[in-house]
Amino acid sequence: MNQDIEREIKKRAEDKCELCGHAEPENLLLFEVPKTPEYIEGADNGLQVCTTCESQFDSEERDINHWRCLNDSMWSTAAPVQVMAWRMLHRLKKEGWPQDLLDMMYMEEQRLEWAAAEGDAEDKSNALVHRDANGVILQAGDNVVLIKDLKVKGSSMVAKQGTAVRRISLDHENDTYIEGKVDGIQIVIITEYVKKT
Repeated sequence: MNQDIEREIKKRAEDKCELCGHAEPENLLLFEVPKTPEYIEGADNGLQVCTTCESQFDSEERDINHWRCLNDSMWSTAAPVQVMAWRMLHRLKKEGWPQDLLDMMYMEEQRLEWAAAEGDAEDKSNALVHRDANGVILQAGDNVVLIKDLKVKGSSMVAKQGTAVRRISLDHENDTYIEGKVDGIQIVIITEYVKKT
């Protein structure tokens, strides 16, 4: 961040944390918002925050009461302040009250896309994780190798150990099943019998 941009952010922040209002200069720092789109430049991609706020952005241990400050800062006209307020409300929404604030918050579409760029709005609580025999996470499109001969149900075919299965798809209801083609036939395979390549 160049000095002109730093001065602009400090002037906008009025020597306070732009999220919680903390005003001890020795505890304030400039923070560049992660995953900022390339077209956003200068003071519009950074904000001044206190060390308490900054230390809790990515931490699992957060002082929930500290973040009640978002009730005020979410109304800031500064884009980076709004974006970080939105992200923190999403990270805290299991507490209940942050969801109420999110329901009231308005953001224009481009700004909302920026805020969501870190994935805070994605519901990860019910996401299934498919793992191979070694515990490696499998994703749709991965290639795997069979580690055991498998009899294919409903046919006389046996998928041999060492057979490569390319571009697998995942079963979205069961984390132990994947699908892929073996000898041109689409089959369901149990994840404990494959190894990611």
